Amino acid sequence: MYEIFEHTADLGLRVRSPSLNELFEEAAVALFSAIVENPDNIRPTKQYSFQLEAEQGDELLRDWLGELLYHFHADHLLLGRFQVSIQNNRLTATAAGEQVDTTKHKIDMEIKAVTYHGLKLVHDDDGWLAEVIVDI
Repeated sequence: MYEIFEHTADLGLRVRSPSLNELFEEAAVALFSAIVENPDNIRPTKQYSFQLEAEQGDELLRDWLGELLYHFHADHLLLGRFQVSIQNNRLTATAAGEQVDTTKHKIDMEIKAVTYHGLKLVHDDDGWLAEVIVDI
């Protein structure tokens, strides 16, 4: 489950999930739902692989979302389906999506960066909770 919240001149993503892997998948879905108005129109026509490593889980989350945002900007790539596996602060993931097609994808807002400001990743009795602020 994710929600998007306003944060001064930026935008926040809050994600809650029972497992860390699912949290990273939901965070990616949240990111693209903020970028494109109609994320259900993203077809999984091509699959992409990702491998990342960080010293801490919150940094890994920021790097994961930053990597996805980079591919959106550099490759005009919209991703909509994600499978993530995290072990020892090492992420291995696949994502499926397609190139931006302005005849069927309506870009909602321009996200410039995924920030460290307010970055939060915690585990509690209800599972995992993350908060990420993105610069718009």
